[in-house]
Amino acid sequence: MPNIQGIKLYLQGNQLGYPIIGLNSNELLELHFDDMEGRVKNYYYTFQLCNADWTPVDLSTFDYLKGFSQIRLNQYRLSSISQSKYVHYQAVLPDRNCVPSKSGNYLLKVFLDGDTSKLAFTRRVLVYEKLADVGTKVVQPFNSQIFRTHQKIEFQVNKGQLNIVNPVQQIKAVVLQNFRWDNAKMNIPPTFIRNNMMEFSTENDLIFPAGKEFRWADLRSFHYQSERVAKADFLPGDINVYLQVDPERTQMRYLKFTDYNGLYFVESTEVSNPWWQTDYANVHFTFMPQGNVPYPNKKVFVVGEMNKYNMNDTSAMTYNVTKGVYEKTLYLKQGYYSYTYVTKDAGNRNSIASVEQTDGNYWETENDYTVLIYYRSLSGRHDELIGVSSINSLQSRRIGF
Repeated sequence: MPNIQGIKLYLQGNQLGYPIIGLNSNELLELHFDDMEGRVKNYYYTFQLCNADWTPVDLSTFDYLKGFSQIRLNQYRLSSISQSKYVHYQAVLPDRNCVPSKSGNYLLKVFLDGDTSKLAFTRRVLVYEKLADVGTKVVQPFNSQIFRTHQKIEFQVNKGQLNIVNPVQQIKAVVLQNFRWDNAKMNIPPTFIRNNMMEFSTENDLIFPAGKEFRWADLRSFHYQSERVAKADFLPGDINVYLQVDPERTQMRYLKFTDYNGLYFVESTEVSNPWWQTDYANVHFTFMPQGNVPYPNKKVFVVGEMNKYNMNDTSAMTYNVTKGVYEKTLYLKQGYYSYTYVTKDAGNRNSIASVEQTDGNYWETENDYTVLIYYRSLSGRHDELIGVSSINSLQSRRIGF
């Protein structure tokens, strides 16, 4: 819904933590969002179990949820201090009265008045049950043409005591780069199978363009402007923040710096509680292509967690002929944002988003990779998430899970 802004779903206490929790564990998630219409409404949520490809399973909610199928969001607060008027809603998930009872992919659905047809928004949640050990590493590809621009993921899965008769059909592997689903590698078959060990090291299916470090915008204060802010205009009921022009970086040497890989967090340097005391602003992004010449037959998008990497009108940039730049305005809450620019073929919605023309690709770039292992028993009716492993391309170490 267009009135919903500032959606954050993350591991409790860690805004940069992806919503992955263990089945029957004590791990919890935090949900936050704002209704910009400024009046209290009856929002509810539920979980929809999905397969590895996010198609809904053919099961009743009673088969995968303990307790009620819908829970009302009863924790909310009207904004205060801020110039923007909104109602902030928050919740800790899963509620003890609505708990997932199976592992797998879940779609969190938030809707109005107990009517699922009045859908406000959805978010992905992963619930895993550790039944298989996963070992992961990041290496350079063997292909000399992409040796310096791409990163290759290799991993092993120890199936342990699982009764796997046909690994190719029963096991599905998914690899995410920086927790993105728009460029995820899906349904990867095992390369080798030895006793209880399955190896995934194919040279073609597990290659990711490395990109460059994400760009950033420190918007924790609209008054004290960071070096990434060119200017800010304050009008009654309207704040406009203009970011510095982002140049094309394909001709620039790789420069390592700490980034948040496309994630963002809500924070303010001026108030005590950023969730209901911070402001919103129209944030103006400007991207300057090489020589101020537009990309032929390409569309340019500004993306990140802030818009869930959606390649549609909400992120598509418009070329300004007079200035020779691409422009886009997003309505954002105070916080710290990391983002990037990508191109896609004009007229081809299925083309893959690429940073090759906006940033370039460099093997040295720091990225987070997450390997998800799904299993379906011979009599199973959905894909169970049985193994999760995350690794950082620079540190080459497992993190979490």
